[in-house]
Parts: sequence; C-alpha cells; structure tokens
Amino acid sequence: MKKRLLLMMILVTASLLMACSGEAKQTGSTKQEETGQESKKEDSGEDGSEEAKAEEPVDSVDLEEATSQDQSSSTEDPLSTYPSEKIEYARVWLQVIGNKGVGELNVRHISAGEQLNPYDDNSVDYPEDVIVLSGKIMADGIVTYSGNGDGTINVYDVPSHWPSSEQIEESMEDYTKGIVEGTEQVSVGKGEDDEVIGVIGKVITES
Repeated sequence: MKKRLLLMMILVTASLLMACSGEAKQTGSTKQEETGQESKKEDSGEDGSEEAKAEEPVDSVDLEEATSQDQSSSTEDPLSTYPSEKIEYARVWLQVIGNKGVGELNVRHISAGEQLNPYDDNSVDYPEDVIVLSGKIMADGIVTYSGNGDGTINVYDVPSHWPSSEQIEESMEDYTKGIVEGTEQVSVGKGEDDEVIGVIGKVITES
C-alpha cells in the first residue's frame, strides 16, 4: 500500500515538473516571437522611412523658378532698352562705314522731293525719304540711305562734299541722276551688341 502511494506521489510530482517545464518553454517561445515581431516592425519602419525619403518628390516649383530665371537671363536682349531707330542708325553705320570709334553720329532726315544737291538747282530730287548719317568731321564718313523694312537698305553714293558744275564733266542733273539710279542694296547685320551700344551713345538727331 505504501509503495503504491509512494509511486503515485512520484508520478504526480513528475507530471507537475513536466507541466511547469512546458509552460516555461511556451513562455520563452512567445517572448522570442514578440521580440522578433517588434524587431521586424522596427526594421520595416526604418526601411519605410528610407523609401519615403527616396520617393519624396523634388520641389518642382523651385526648379521651374530657377529654370525660368536662367532662361530669362540667357535670353535677355541687351538692346531692349534702346529705341529701335537708334539701333538701326548704329547698325547701318557699322555695316556701311565701319567706324565704331566715331566721336558723334549725326542723324538728318530728308523728305522725298528734296534735291540731292541743295546747292544746285539743276540737281534731281530724292524719289523717297532718306536718312543721312555723318560723323563729327568729314573724315569720319557719311552714308545716305533708305530702309526697305526687310533688313536691307538702299545706299545712295552721295559725296560728303558736293563738287561744283565746273568740277564734273557732265551736268549736275546727270550727275545726281546717276546717284539715284546707282543706289546699292545692302544687307544690314545685327553686329556686336557692345559695338552697337557704343555707337548708340554717340547718336545726335537733328531737329
């Protein structure tokens, strides 16, 4: 009888020990799983943060403004603040005469119907309005022209100093008629902006 009781107590004790051991293992496993899940969450959180940073769009407004500023600065015309007629005078002068160091550039307008040679009544008249550009002294040069509105001009070979009738073999009428009929069409280039601006500063328009 005592042996049976002793055996039963041993069995019960063994069962209790096994049960406690199983719970301890289960608890440890659960803690490990929870720790692993938390670690995964942290890892995924860091990865997600990095991905979010990587996918964060660049501020397109700033890029557009910078691009616009670059384009505006690169396309800005340095001649935009000057009157178009003065730009024309400077470009024509540089194209025909080429004297960019002229001290002053005098501009005079002559209407159609006025005589080429104002000192001789036998002179023929201008068939169109013309513009006369001249320097401070005769050595600077002179150009008489009319514009065609297409980047070309008609240049009249008018002398800087008119000869008298005695100094020419033909009549003054024929002499001046030859100038009108012998006009030369010249294409006017844009020239260098700094040179054009330099000549514009020398323009003096006669009233």
